[in-house]
Amino acid sequence: MPTIVYRIIEVLSPIVMDLPVGTNLALWQLLWALISGRLLGQRGAIIPALAASGLKPEAVRRAWTALAYGAWDLSALLAPWRRVVEQEGRWHAHRHGGYRPVAVDLVGFFRPRLKGCATKHYLSQAGKALPAMSFGILAAIGSVGQQVVPLLRGVVRHPTGTASEKPLRSAVLAQAGQRLLPDEILLTDRGFPLLQIGAAGIPRFAARVAKNFTARRATPPRYPGRGRPPTRGELVRPLPRTYRGHRLPATPPDRSEHWLAEGRPVRADFWDHLVVPHPTGPVTGAFTCAVIHDPAHRDPLLIATNVALTGPQLHALYLDRWPIEQIPLTAKQLLGAGRQFVFADEPRQRLPELSLFASSLLMYLAASHTVQPTGFWDRQPRPTAGRLRRSLARLDYSDLWPLPTQVRKKHSVTAHLPKGVAAHRRIPAQPLTVPHRSRPGMARA
Repeated sequence: MPTIVYRIIEVLSPIVMDLPVGTNLALWQLLWALISGRLLGQRGAIIPALAASGLKPEAVRRAWTALAYGAWDLSALLAPWRRVVEQEGRWHAHRHGGYRPVAVDLVGFFRPRLKGCATKHYLSQAGKALPAMSFGILAAIGSVGQQVVPLLRGVVRHPTGTASEKPLRSAVLAQAGQRLLPDEILLTDRGFPLLQIGAAGIPRFAARVAKNFTARRATPPRYPGRGRPPTRGELVRPLPRTYRGHRLPATPPDRSEHWLAEGRPVRADFWDHLVVPHPTGPVTGAFTCAVIHDPAHRDPLLIATNVALTGPQLHALYLDRWPIEQIPLTAKQLLGAGRQFVFADEPRQRLPELSLFASSLLMYLAASHTVQPTGFWDRQPRPTAGRLRRSLARLDYSDLWPLPTQVRKKHSVTAHLPKGVAAHRRIPAQPLTVPHRSRPGMARA
């Protein structure tokens, strides 16, 4: 038996062990089918993917039933997996300026033909929002050796089931604020407005803002001696812009920092003590806006943060937001979860969640195990999820694998239950016959 099988059993078994008997074995088999890429070969069909992994027909039905009706949720898998990672000690969180980065993002699994799908997600190729199962994800950013591995912290479903993503952003920010540790900082992209970040009460954040971002000083200017006293601070424009044919100049920065990043001269301009304008007044809590100019990139990077950081620390910290993009990318492209053929209310939510978890799990397994080359031509392999997935695709599931005794089939009495088509065949309703009664006062014929 290949050593990677023992490694997967070592990691997966503690994750599913505390689940109900029978359900833990079914989820073990579901995760094996996902990380081995069976869903990719079957183009998103979950039952053929389970069958292609080497399971018997009875095991396929039990695994599908556990996905649709099992008594479990994703939080029951994420908590023990985090304990497993901490006990192994191979994954180490990144740290910049004394803070560990935790990234947040919105993910959409597009379902254009799914009936009753009210949620939508923006697709850049189409230039509009399309029907999709939308989720918010949180991930801690770290490394195993030299390989960057995002560790999935949580997956948030859309709370209202509407086309607007504003409730989803609020829900994922609220959960991030509850889970953020004292030495962690939240990283967001331009899809999360500062107003929502402030309303969620995030204690520490570093958020990317738009190029036309404007803010105001936290304190109004001094009273000039005549006219109405100012109630709002001066407008701050970090970058110049053009409005209706007029060029609006940028506000001079309060301070600047210069350093070398991989031999390139990088400059960061700072504006301190800013607030975001609000219809009823400024938002409480001042922040700093930094514009980082890197010659390796065409456009500068605008970041707003409420933490005192230097330019190199802020630059390196925000670069750690991009690894969270690997989780949905691996789930959709490498594992084949971009196409899904599940239609019931609960499976349509559970399969994307399980795919995201399997994606992060596969990246961790690939980075913490011996590099798996694709073939003899792969002279300098790297510990990536794609190489491990191709190696697992050549293996079949076997009942002889040494699983713990707690991870087993539940021996329930089912001999008296109908099987096969008879189990779900519907009996046509018989027409209700009502005896004829004559109304009072009517003469009989």
